[in-house]
Amino acid sequence: MNVANPEIAYRTRAAGIDTNYHDRGSGFPVLFIHGSGPGVSAWANWRLVIPELAKTHRVIAPDMVGFGFTDRPEGVKYDVDAWVAQSIGLLHRLGLPKAHIVGNSFGGAIALALAIRHPERAERLVLMGSVGVPFAITPGLDAVWGYQPSMENMRKLLDIFAYSRELVNDELAELRYNASIRPGFQESFSAMFPAPRQRWVDAMTSGEADIRALPHETLIVHGRDDKVIPLSNSLTLLEWIDRSQLHVFGRCGHWVQIEHAERFARLLTGFFAETNS
Repeated sequence: MNVANPEIAYRTRAAGIDTNYHDRGSGFPVLFIHGSGPGVSAWANWRLVIPELAKTHRVIAPDMVGFGFTDRPEGVKYDVDAWVAQSIGLLHRLGLPKAHIVGNSFGGAIALALAIRHPERAERLVLMGSVGVPFAITPGLDAVWGYQPSMENMRKLLDIFAYSRELVNDELAELRYNASIRPGFQESFSAMFPAPRQRWVDAMTSGEADIRALPHETLIVHGRDDKVIPLSNSLTLLEWIDRSQLHVFGRCGHWVQIEHAERFARLLTGFFAETNS
């Protein structure tokens, strides 16, 4: 880990992308795929969960191409194909034939697509506040993907993300705003989801038949008060994935891994402990 900036960790090429990734702990690997908020990175998304899961597992958490401190090659196409290829490429590069896959929001759509296209590479799935099924874009998600950098806009986004005002103070707003204006960050972010944005929700959707065919044990997690991704997404996933269970956190918005970090970590640890891995 970079002492000056904990968001920067290891680097390797994954599917041709120079990728920044975190690699902590030992044991059966868990691949964490972050969400798509402005200025997001793997560390910003998973910093409270990585140390706990690393007590029992090897935790791999990359910055997906277009986000964080992974390179942004000129001409790269930001889509599900690229993000799945990068994820599989990273597992291959690290010599990991299989891992538990945890996806948050946007990352849930990537996790779903990965498990559908490469079922042998996924042991168990965790889908948290997940995209990947059809839904009408919410005003919250439209605001997140349409973010234009300013402190005022970041404060408004944090109010959308989190249930509790205790989490969304000016210090956090300033940190996330500064992250969003790092060189290259906003340029790639604004290029990903231009209006009209319903088409990007649709582009990240996997087919119902493909989802229903998933053989994986799947833990679905959602905040009851999520303003970004509707709880109905997780109810759909629960219906479509045969070997699934749903855990809903009350008094929780879109940031389960931050708003209920300890509970979320215990939930994952227990879910993964059911296997022999």
